[in-house]
Amino acid sequence: MRTSTGDLNVKNRIKVFRAMHDLTQEKLAQALGVTRQTILAIEKEKYDPSLSLAFRIAYYFNVKIEDIFTYTTDELHQVSGTSDTDLPWPK
Repeated sequence: MRTSTGDLNVKNRIKVFRAMHDLTQEKLAQALGVTRQTILAIEKEKYDPSLSLAFRIAYYFNVKIEDIFTYTTDELHQVSGTSDTDLPWPK
């Protein structure tokens, strides 16, 4: 079952970070206190992690949450009804 916030399709780079650190899904799952199936579902974008879990994943890899989880600005515009010129951050 896919869970998400509105129409946002959150992308992630967990598999990339696992490969960079030579980690299996099982080892990462154990370190984070979740099941291997949870890591698999997040990697396959069938499940969006809770904010707490997303922060734990970023903390584990010692990176910002935005380095692992992203979405396109087009998807943001759909939700917020804004354009690039309305966004509060640099382009």
